[in-house]
Amino acid sequence: MRNELLKMPKIELHLHLDGSIPIYVLEKLSGLSYDEVVAKVISMNDHKLYDYLRRFDFVNSLIKRKEDLELASFSLGKELEKENVIYAEIRFAPLDYVSETLSEDDIIKAVLSGLKKCNLKTNLILCMRRGADLSYNKKVIELANKYLGKGVVAVDLVGDEETYPFIQYKELFDICKYANIPVTIHAGETNKRDIIDIIPYTKRIGHGIKIYDDDRLIELVKKHNILLEVCPNSNIDTRNVSDYIHHPIRKLYNDGVRVSVNTDNRVISNITLGEEYINLINYLDFTIDELYQMNLNAINWAFLSNQEKDELRRKLMVK
Repeated sequence: MRNELLKMPKIELHLHLDGSIPIYVLEKLSGLSYDEVVAKVISMNDHKLYDYLRRFDFVNSLIKRKEDLELASFSLGKELEKENVIYAEIRFAPLDYVSETLSEDDIIKAVLSGLKKCNLKTNLILCMRRGADLSYNKKVIELANKYLGKGVVAVDLVGDEETYPFIQYKELFDICKYANIPVTIHAGETNKRDIIDIIPYTKRIGHGIKIYDDDRLIELVKKHNILLEVCPNSNIDTRNVSDYIHHPIRKLYNDGVRVSVNTDNRVISNITLGEEYINLINYLDFTIDELYQMNLNAINWAFLSNQEKDELRRKLMVK
């Protein structure tokens, strides 16, 4: 079973660069030992999303040069190759790395350069931040518009949804809509408050799992043809779900909601996509065919042209 899952062509739509930089790269950048890096990075005994998100602070503090970003993206790409991931949309917040020696363009070009050296198809999603000021988030949109079709395919809104409701950022998504910039939005991870406000703006929601017990929201998501980018292990790490057995992805799938499976943060959550699949099979009785269907969902909702999607579908069906 493990070998079959390893060989299965996979799609990952919800993957954060800074949460997925391999440990050996973080060792090199920090000068710390393996055990010291693991203690700072891997989610252990986190009790809520806030605790989980704080682990990114250490990772981001290590990125100081173009070479660091290129190494980070290249190394992540090589890890994805090992799992036979054939397409990945990798998201990150480029403005987090701006300094006197690193411009916005340097940052995006460095990440794209690292990924270009890998043998899989990738694109970038640029992240706006809940809690950031308007000028910060508008700059992210400007960068996405500048690089749209040149390695960047969308923007996202990330951060603490409890403290910063989506409605505060509606103006930003009106700008995206006017500029025809695709969006995916983190929501429904800790609560379902934002879902109705988000529906007019996107066909994809990052997480979205909290709708599982609300028939009205489930029907709305289905009616508007929205995909949930589900990240099971991450939801457990942040204590939004108690364990795999109780994860709502099975109910959502059975209810006809379109879902895809993702790792979110491969290193912080200490998980691979193949391991996510194994857990879904072992704890929630998903079948190989259902896993293929969720990968097909990911292709259908990827920020790609129809021709690119057709190419991925052909690769996916080679079992």
